Amino acid sequence: MKDRKQASMLFIFITLLIDVIGFGIIIPVLPDLIRELNGGNYSDASRIGGWLLFAFAIMQFIFSPILGNLSDRFGRRPVLLFSLFGFGCDYLLMALAPDLLWLFIGRMLAGITGASFTTAGAYIADVSPPEKKAQNFGLIGAAFGMGFIIGPALGGLLGELGSRVPFYGSAIITFLNFIYGFFILPESLPKEQRRKFEWKRANPLGALLHLKKYPLAYGLIISLICIYIAAHSVQSNWNFFTMGTFGWSERQVGLSLALVGLLVGLVQGVLIRYTIPKFGQKKSLYYGLALYTIGLILFGIASEGWMMFVFLIPYCLGGIGMPALQAIISSQVPANEQGELQGSLTSLMSATSIIGPVLMTNTYAAFTAENAPVHFAGAAFLLGAVFMFVSILFAMRSLKHYQPVEHEKQFVPDEKKPAIDLVE
Repeated sequence: MKDRKQASMLFIFITLLIDVIGFGIIIPVLPDLIRELNGGNYSDASRIGGWLLFAFAIMQFIFSPILGNLSDRFGRRPVLLFSLFGFGCDYLLMALAPDLLWLFIGRMLAGITGASFTTAGAYIADVSPPEKKAQNFGLIGAAFGMGFIIGPALGGLLGELGSRVPFYGSAIITFLNFIYGFFILPESLPKEQRRKFEWKRANPLGALLHLKKYPLAYGLIISLICIYIAAHSVQSNWNFFTMGTFGWSERQVGLSLALVGLLVGLVQGVLIRYTIPKFGQKKSLYYGLALYTIGLILFGIASEGWMMFVFLIPYCLGGIGMPALQAIISSQVPANEQGELQGSLTSLMSATSIIGPVLMTNTYAAFTAENAPVHFAGAAFLLGAVFMFVSILFAMRSLKHYQPVEHEKQFVPDEKKPAIDLVE
């Protein structure tokens, strides 16, 4: 049983890693692809980029709880494979897109099928004992980080061959991942733990209201909303900001995001194995959000391109907080509702992604337009810092009476074991 759990976790890690590589490849070239199809400068392209993310998010908001509930009914494996296949089709559409309309169609398709992280979260919850959940949820961040070491760097290199070449690369990687999963991925949810599918629990608003069943999880919803919106000041804005402000090339954008990936991988794949036991989940969350806030402020006031690389350090160290938050919420939910929970959390993230990208890219565009009353390219980062600070206040209020379980202090990582072995 132990060997099967270890193999399952390794597969999920590899699946997410390849998935993120496919996503990361396209980031450095997206601004230039938009300009190729629409014309204009980076300020104009940032607005369109925000609406592309909006199209993805609104579809994901609607369909993530459906797929999360389907994974509780039919298992994690078929839903995860369906998601991967949909992403592969999206990348092909974007590679072949003759105009902006096809870019939007591709993004909407990806939003409909984009449940890989939702289902992976449920998969991890299925195979993780309570004392290992925080560390195992950290593997999601580690895969994200490593994928962003490889993906953007590769995208920056491929982008020099043409703005569409990285999309073909993403499609190939994603379809290979689908084939790999089809033949290798085991099911994690036993049939006796599955439940029937109910539409009333699968609609997006119902999915958000589902969080109300668990008072502690529901109490953190405002904090999560603020965190997700704040994150888009980086996620939706980084490539437009650095290209438009510092004149970075696709290669430089790719290298900077590769550094993000390296730092996130170290923080969530290694560092949290020590911070969670030392500080506990509650303090790890507070420290992480504080570091995020500091990093966003520093991005906003950066006056030279090299500063962005230095300021990534405190920002990425903030990654110690999110696995702790995921573990706190997951611990409030029974095993046969983990898929529904992860679908609800993804719906929450998607709901904020309807707002966040448009808010942050339009803030950047408004303060960088030729007729802007005040020119300040870092405005979106400072706005993100405000949201992140508010999230700290709400987290402290929600967790005021939270009592950490004993195993938070007891877990001691075994130096002789590899970092991937977190599921015994």
